[in-house]
Amino acid sequence: MAALTLSACGTGEPETGGTSATGGPEKAALTIGVVAVPDAAPIQIAVDKGFFKEEGLDVKISVETGGAAATPKLVAGQLDAMLGNYVALFLAQQAGAGKFKVVADSYQAAPDNFVIMTKGDNTSINTAADLAGKKIAVNTLNAIGTLAVTATAKVAGVTINENQYVPMPLPDMGAALETGTVDAIWVAEPFISANAKAGAKKVADSMAGPLENFPIAGWVMTDKFTTENPKTVAAFQRALAKAQNLAASDRKVVEEALPKYTKIDAATAAVIALGTYSTSLSEARLQRVADTLTEYKMIPAGFDVKALMAPTAAAQ
Repeated sequence: MAALTLSACGTGEPETGGTSATGGPEKAALTIGVVAVPDAAPIQIAVDKGFFKEEGLDVKISVETGGAAATPKLVAGQLDAMLGNYVALFLAQQAGAGKFKVVADSYQAAPDNFVIMTKGDNTSINTAADLAGKKIAVNTLNAIGTLAVTATAKVAGVTINENQYVPMPLPDMGAALETGTVDAIWVAEPFISANAKAGAKKVADSMAGPLENFPIAGWVMTDKFTTENPKTVAAFQRALAKAQNLAASDRKVVEEALPKYTKIDAATAAVIALGTYSTSLSEARLQRVADTLTEYKMIPAGFDVKALMAPTAAAQ
């Protein structure tokens, strides 16, 4: 696990659960799991702008391969919070892998945020209709990538079987495509731009059609953590809310943040397609995820979205 430590402050507050003697956060030092993609920009912004420091929090960011891989670490207490894609989160909750709370929304898809690509000289794959029987790389199984590819292929009249998916880290996909280990890859920035420069071509935008403007990810903690550390959660929410609002209103702030925790350079950050940074936690948006997963028979009907939503801290 690659770790990028971003220290917001040193507060002297206790690092274990329980009420702080000074009325501050019960746990000041937090480890937050993220994937090194634009979705996670608000956490870097909150560090850069001192929002966590203002709330008495000291944040370390741990770079993960995906939400499905980070979830067991969250349950085990190796992470205090994570940027979790909603598909993996809902599946984990449904499977009983843990009890979770979404403490803040983060990111919603926009055109060309998440695309399917293949080798530029691959004449057998030109559209999503050509993905039948092909090996397709996704960063983790049973997560947003598998749903996005499955939905995109379905619109094109193709059913993707589970054994077609090959899990691998996003940075490894270009080489796997080049060697023929996989026929297509599902990628986000900075890997869209990097693979395009290496000669890969776009097959389809996986966030068009049924998944247009789809809710992608939110900031997640365990139910146990939120119960035992309410002041910490509230402080985290307040700091993050400021960062989410900045990200939503000022692209330049996002562009400045991206090179600090991803491999996106400043020139690429200035031109890549970005999604929408959410400024509120919406039951309707989360319900859309649940309904889509039910449609694709990934979870049964009646999934309790409200049970996943943590109360939002009031601004100070």
